[in-house]
Amino acid sequence: MTGKSELARSPLAVDFPDIAPIAGVEIATARAGFYKHERDDLVVMRFAPGTACAGVFTRHGVGSAPVDWCQAQLRASKGRNVRALVVNAGCANAFTGRAGAKAAERVAADLAKRIGVGKRDVMLASTGVIGVVLDDRRIADVLPEAVDALRPHAWRHAAGAIATTDTFPKGAVAEAYIDGHAVRIAGIAKGSGMIAPNMATMLAFVATDAAIEPKVLQALLNLHVLATFNSVTVDGDRSTNDTLLLFATGQSGAPLISQASDPRLADFSVKLRAVLMDLAQQLVRDGEGASKFVKITVTGARNDASARKIARTIAESPLVKTAFAGEDANWGRIVMAVGRADEPVKRERIAITFGSLTAARDGAVAPDYSETAMSDYMKNAELEVGVDVGVGRGAATMWTCDLTKQYVAINGDYRS
Repeated sequence: MTGKSELARSPLAVDFPDIAPIAGVEIATARAGFYKHERDDLVVMRFAPGTACAGVFTRHGVGSAPVDWCQAQLRASKGRNVRALVVNAGCANAFTGRAGAKAAERVAADLAKRIGVGKRDVMLASTGVIGVVLDDRRIADVLPEAVDALRPHAWRHAAGAIATTDTFPKGAVAEAYIDGHAVRIAGIAKGSGMIAPNMATMLAFVATDAAIEPKVLQALLNLHVLATFNSVTVDGDRSTNDTLLLFATGQSGAPLISQASDPRLADFSVKLRAVLMDLAQQLVRDGEGASKFVKITVTGARNDASARKIARTIAESPLVKTAFAGEDANWGRIVMAVGRADEPVKRERIAITFGSLTAARDGAVAPDYSETAMSDYMKNAELEVGVDVGVGRGAATMWTCDLTKQYVAINGDYRS
């Protein structure tokens, strides 16, 4: 499944859920040959006529051809009647100039012709090595078999086909109710390294059979992405290709939702956030070489934005992350990270906890601090760290993982 076929499954992995078909969605996978070893590396999805689409993309300064394509087409169509998606792994088609843009356009045009839609109605995504122009002939050669293989029950295969250094396929599913009608939400994601807010080396594709206007879908994504995909970090590096697309086929029979303020949308919004959170946290669980899943919560900050900056600084500190790897409750490194976030804090009020254990209180080591208890706690695969900086009411949570020797090994020979 992965780009490196020998990678062992993450010890933090979760099982892929049972995802039943989403009405109006067909999926197929194929091997285009972007990898030397045997594996599928191409996903095609076809959506029912009238499908609405919204997207959130990387804020990376370089970007990529498929990101540029999706953004342009969504602006032109206003997210209406998106009919297909093509995703390849093994080549990011980023920093490839006009040649890369033309290759992306040819992929969209080829699939559009084969399924009888306009090329503007086709979304694209790529992941893999940066700086290599996409060999779109590889995709063109296998598109006929992919189109012939389209079926409604292939979510797990798709999750595997989009993987690079992922060690397990990532999926999530939920059911919600809109005006008494059951609607389903399902999604897949890929990501393991180069994961950081705004966004991460991450692709995620979520579909629902609900009937929701594109502007409402976009509002929902904008609302929920901050606390989900933009609140996870593996290594602090974000990618050129991050793409999160949400499709609504309207095939459930539920009434059309045309306003984000519609109270009938409440349960759907909660369930969508749960799906996005599940997928985002799975990225951290599959962090390259990770052995610890860590939740970091900062409270008492000047505002929520300040809390987020402090939490992210802690979560991305190599010294903090290597301490987690070594099962060392070195809370002094957390103090260091808090201070270098350059946000307002009151040193004499700082408190730090590991789970239910207090390491520091009122700006000093806690009187009841127990090195033995802390060491025992650090042996857990899942850790929670709390930091209160004593300034205000701002709060934020981020999820991260430890930094192990395996991360260096994976990334040291990524292209070899």
